[in-house]
Amino acid sequence: MSGKLSVVENLDIGLEDESLKDCVEKTSVILAGTYALYLKTQYYHWNVVGAEFYNLHKMFEEQYEELRDAVDDIAERIRTLGGVSPGTFREFLELNFIEEDSEVPQDWREMVANLEAGHSSLAKEYRRCVVEIAKHNDEGTTDMFTQRIQVHEKTAWMLRSLLKSKTVS
Repeated sequence: MSGKLSVVENLDIGLEDESLKDCVEKTSVILAGTYALYLKTQYYHWNVVGAEFYNLHKMFEEQYEELRDAVDDIAERIRTLGGVSPGTFREFLELNFIEEDSEVPQDWREMVANLEAGHSSLAKEYRRCVVEIAKHNDEGTTDMFTQRIQVHEKTAWMLRSLLKSKTVS
C-alpha cells in the first residue's frame, strides 16, 4: 500500500495508532472500489443506447449520484481517522478491486450485469472489512460500512431483478 495511507495525525479518539492505520488502509480500499464503480456507472450512463435508453440513463444517473455522495463520505471518514484520502488515478488503480471495462458494452443487459457484479463485489469487500475494523472497536467506520453493505446489496438485488425482465420500465 502507498505510504500516503498511513495516519498523519496523532488523535486521541480512543483508537491506537496501529488500529487507526489499519482502519485507514481498509477504508482507502473501499474508497477506491466505490470510486471505480462510480466511474463505471457514469460511463454506462453516458453510453447506453437502444430502446431502453431513457429508463437506464435515468437509473444509472441515480446510481452514480448515490455513489458520488458515498465517495465523499468515505474520503471524509479517512480524514476523520487522521489519514490522507487517496485521490489520484494512480492511487485508485493501485487499490481498486472492481473490474474495469476494456470497451463499452453494446448490450444494456451486459451493463446491468457488470454493475450488479460491482455492487456485489463492494458488498463482499465491505463485509470483509467490517470484521477486521470491528476488532479495533472503530464503531464509526463499522456503522458506516454496515449501512453501505445494505445499499450495495439492495442495488445488486434491483439490478438482478431487472435482468429477469425483457424490458426496463
